[in-house]
Parts: sequence; C-alpha cells; structure tokens
Amino acid sequence: MSERVITLGGGCFWCTEAVFVRVKGVTDVESGYCNGHVHQPSYEQVCEGDTGHVEVVQLRYDDTQVSLTQLLEVFFAVHDPTTLNRQGNDVGSQYRSGIYTESPDDLKQAQDWVAQLNADKVFGKPVATEVLARANYWPAEGYHQDFFERNPHQGYCAFVVGPKVAKFQKTFVHLLRP
Repeated sequence: MSERVITLGGGCFWCTEAVFVRVKGVTDVESGYCNGHVHQPSYEQVCEGDTGHVEVVQLRYDDTQVSLTQLLEVFFAVHDPTTLNRQGNDVGSQYRSGIYTESPDDLKQAQDWVAQLNADKVFGKPVATEVLARANYWPAEGYHQDFFERNPHQGYCAFVVGPKVAKFQKTFVHLLRP
C-alpha cells in the first residue's frame, strides 16, 4: 500500500466527508480547517469568516486502489467549483472550493487539472477552485466527524448532504467501496 494525503474544500465538510468515506481506496476522512492564519481555530471562529480557514476534508488514500485523478473527478462532480466563497446556501470564504496538497507533484497535478477544466470550458464558466500547498491544518471538533453517518435524518443532511451522496453513488459506481 502506498498511502497519500490530499485535502479538499468543497463547501460544508459534512457533504464532502459523506461522499469520500464511500470511495474505495480512501482509508481515512477527517473534517477540518486549513489555510487560515489562526492556530487551532474553533468552528465558531471559522464560521465568523475572519480566520482565513476553509472547511475541508483531509483524505488518506491508497494510491494502488484509487488515483488522485479519480479523487479529483469525484470532487469536481459533487460540488460547484465555479462559485467563489459559496456552495448553495452556504456563503462565506470558509466554503470556498480548494485543493490543498502536501507534495509539489500533487500541487502541479491539481493545477494542471484545473487549467485543463478551464481550457475545455467544462463548466461553462471559470473554475474558482484555489490550488495551494496545505497550511495550518487543524481537525474539526469531534461532533463534526462522521456527521452524516450519525445524523442522516437531520434537516441539512437529508436535503443537502443526502442528494450529493446519491449523485456520487449513481455516477461513480466503479469507485464505490465494496
């Protein structure tokens, strides 16, 4: 096994986490905050929008089972990468679309991916996803971890997270965990 790490911001981390826990080869998904300027930010601080952090999921994955390219395909299919600082009704810089890497090779691959999406006009408008080295990562509070799995009938989960999970399961059957 060759374990790698990528950190993705696709709006609310509950949505992003609920999708990626279902991807074969993903060995761990942790909700957290990154690329802000406050050390150990709280959810409340991040929600105020002045810490610079983005809500993210840190993925650990076995690259012999799933590639970074496949993870990026899922990522771009389950959120709107063209809106700046928002996903649906979630508005604020903490909900921005982002790819945050640990290695220069992954950074280059993600930058090239976004450039190609823009060149091909895949979304009909420019991709607003930022691609940066990951910095100042901090895990989210325990009650945010596995939120959808523990609260599938909670309003936001039922009406926002659930449809994203269903879209993933329909579109990426070949990447579903057994």
